Amino acid sequence: MPDMPEAGTGWLSVRARWGYGIAAAVLLLDQWSKHWASTALTYREPVPLTSWFDLLLAHNTGAAFSFLADAGGWQRWFFTLITVLVSVVLVVWLTRLPRHRIWLAMALGLILGGGLGNLWDRLQLGYVVDFISLHYGGWYWPAFNVADSAISVGACIIVLDSFFPGAQRPEDSTGSKHE
Repeated sequence: MPDMPEAGTGWLSVRARWGYGIAAAVLLLDQWSKHWASTALTYREPVPLTSWFDLLLAHNTGAAFSFLADAGGWQRWFFTLITVLVSVVLVVWLTRLPRHRIWLAMALGLILGGGLGNLWDRLQLGYVVDFISLHYGGWYWPAFNVADSAISVGACIIVLDSFFPGAQRPEDSTGSKHE
């Protein structure tokens, strides 16, 4: 069966729209959850939900794991610049993505939405709002948020997707590969 042409090209391609839609959903969910956490929780007072999971409002002026959090303020603009550059790369990548790369489009959308969610916080507040705290015994994972989770899941999908190169270019009944 011959391939049907894809509706739209470039930034309007089906895969690009799929990725942008996921990014928008992540951004909205992230900002809503951070607003909720900022209004419902008291700063640095944990609300235990299970023996290993708390809600804990925290403000992170650094990057992952509070990297450079105490650097004096310049890191805000450094991380902003890095996020903008990576976001541009992700947008271009999405626009050039072949239509059969749905998992990669989803992963890029997750990473883009998460990055934009944290960028919004950094620009508006000067820090990123975190509120999810996981722990076991006396070991605590650094607090994180929906954006961080989306970025992590997106990165895992990219790694998993790279292990299945045959799934990246489906063959039709004649054995030829589609672009």
